[in-house]
Amino acid sequence: MKIQPDTVALVTGGASGLGEATVRRLVAAGARAVIVDLNRERGEAVAADLGDGVVYAEANVADADQVPAAVAAAGELGTLRIAVSCAGIGPAAKVVGRDGSPHDLEKFRKVIEVNLIGTFNVLRLSAAAMCASEPMDDGERGVVINTASVAAYEGQVGQVAYASSKGGVLGMTLPAARDLMKNGVRVVTIAPGTFDTPLLAGLPEHVTEALAAGIPFPRRLGKPAEYGQLVESIVRNPYINGETIRIDGALRMPPR
Repeated sequence: MKIQPDTVALVTGGASGLGEATVRRLVAAGARAVIVDLNRERGEAVAADLGDGVVYAEANVADADQVPAAVAAAGELGTLRIAVSCAGIGPAAKVVGRDGSPHDLEKFRKVIEVNLIGTFNVLRLSAAAMCASEPMDDGERGVVINTASVAAYEGQVGQVAYASSKGGVLGMTLPAARDLMKNGVRVVTIAPGTFDTPLLAGLPEHVTEALAAGIPFPRRLGKPAEYGQLVESIVRNPYINGETIRIDGALRMPPR
């Protein structure tokens, strides 16, 4: 899909990490953007830094009443053609803790709500807006790119909630693409490995070094800009559809 002057990208989690890198990459490629995030201060700062054609919209991705306003903001900028879901959470807990207590059900429910239901909420609303738009020359109307994780394949100790949520994102990729095939809307998922994001920023240096040492090549954490680069590649290549793409330096996660 060509990125035209009126092309708008909606990016959740767009105020930091993978989402911010994606916004910056797509804006540099000529798109306009809506940054969807709960961090108003950071979201407005990124929007201001990028200038005209970029706005911030505060929204909880799992809220059926808040995301429509963000989609409407995209429509005010131009035509929504790209939606990227990067918002997510990942608290750790075992099925049964060391003290014998079972996994907190509300914590599990919260992870599913944000990572899976939130992703689907953005998918359904963005796709509906794309389906209502005029098709481009090749018949394409847009692309929705979701974020899973290598944990969807190799969830580690304490990741049962996170891995379940990301496995759900992976699982809905193909049927969603098939649902939208007659509308010219593609659905693709990216499964990142270990990336240098704010989620890891609070870890001690020796821990991040150990994580990097377990990656075959390149032996380092992934760079958010590399995620953004893959997003742009997916946008531009119309034959990528209904697939989950790993970006992980050949990492296969061990149990711990």
